[in-house]
Amino acid sequence: MQSDVSLIAALVGKAHAAQEQVADYSQEQIDDLCRSVAWQVYCDENIKVCAEIAVEETGMGNVADKITKHKVKVLGSLIESLKGKSVGLIEEDTALGIRKYAKPVGVVGALTPVTNPTATLASNAIAILKGRNAVVFGPHPKAKQSAQVVCDFMRAGLRAVGAPEDLVQHVAEPTLDRSQELMRQVDVVMATGGPGVVKAAYSSGTPAYGVGPGNAVAIVAEDADVEDAAKKIHLSKVFDHATSCSSENSIVVQESVYEQVLDGLRARGAYVCSGAEKDALEKVLWVVNKKGKLGINVKIVAASAAKIADMAGIDVPAGTKSLLVECADVNEPSQWRGEKLSPVLTIWQYGAFDEALAILKALTDYAGTGHSAGIHTFKQEYIESLAITQKSSRIMVRQPMAPGNGGNFFNGMPSTTSLGCGTWAGNSTTENIYWKHFINVTWVSEPFEPVKPTDEEMWGDFWRRNGR
Repeated sequence: MQSDVSLIAALVGKAHAAQEQVADYSQEQIDDLCRSVAWQVYCDENIKVCAEIAVEETGMGNVADKITKHKVKVLGSLIESLKGKSVGLIEEDTALGIRKYAKPVGVVGALTPVTNPTATLASNAIAILKGRNAVVFGPHPKAKQSAQVVCDFMRAGLRAVGAPEDLVQHVAEPTLDRSQELMRQVDVVMATGGPGVVKAAYSSGTPAYGVGPGNAVAIVAEDADVEDAAKKIHLSKVFDHATSCSSENSIVVQESVYEQVLDGLRARGAYVCSGAEKDALEKVLWVVNKKGKLGINVKIVAASAAKIADMAGIDVPAGTKSLLVECADVNEPSQWRGEKLSPVLTIWQYGAFDEALAILKALTDYAGTGHSAGIHTFKQEYIESLAITQKSSRIMVRQPMAPGNGGNFFNGMPSTTSLGCGTWAGNSTTENIYWKHFINVTWVSEPFEPVKPTDEEMWGDFWRRNGR
């Protein structure tokens, strides 16, 4: 029986051989390669297959939204990739005598989540291939068939342009041990998944990009366009049954527009749970796990609102899309403060804007520090205050957070399915992780006549103001 070490070594060896074959590709060749791969996971007939196998295998999300996710993420990743240069001379500053040249990073080991088992692979592959690299995916064990399908499509795209198929591979029978071995043997690790996966990536001894856990929170201020805010929050909350880590988990609403926001969400299929229903829902959402700790019930993850309500014994109207829970004291110990991984939304009320900031901070300090925050307002002072004070890597203004955080056609964020959350979440970057993270850059420096400031130029004003 083949050992995990030799199994992974065989995959990585083939990846290295394939990567060496494209190491000298021109920019045009690598961009055509990316276009070909992207088409295979963008065209309607193929992404329908990807979406259907993803829902069938994992039981999470829904086919229609997964098709939309492929369309947006694949096209967005391709557009982002085609914007920049990843081959040869990519930047020159003649004044400073600096030239920068792009080089591949090698073989990337990409760990991917069960919640997004096909679009993540597609988006990651385009970004990684852009740098003339190879990738070996380590999918979640409960999403191995999905990985097989999407990788087969991408390998067909490679064949179509005469590129080596082994630029894209996956671990066919993934296990925890094999994922760890993959991280040990590759050149770079890209970990998209839960905190355990990310921690393992950073502990692997291999350079790694990891993402932080989500618990997206949005403020709705008194000046917000309430109808627009309700529409966008609803869209984000129910999309693919909230498989995205960027889906709003809580909203913090100013008291003067609180009832209007509730009405706007109700009109779109939100059901507000009563006190008894809230208690019943809580018992379904969080259960004691195998480790004896209270945690998210895996049976509710990315399930429909109707299914979750049925599990909790709550009678909801036909067409219910989300479940809404009203909360009061953010400082009271409660699971409701955290991520729900489902179309369940908590709503908090505030008076003064400082209170809104305090509630948002308390929620993200409880879970999701570094990930994201949102705000529906037109007041720049509110936006700036949130930007300055909040420990979040991205702040979405008047946008649905699930489609906005990872880049979309309505904003300037780099398109990705992997969101860095900075040192706040134990990550190495706060950026959206895209193709620029998968190139090495060589700096070439030419000399010029020395330019050295005098002591007076550097400290003169300081000395006059503070004394020498």
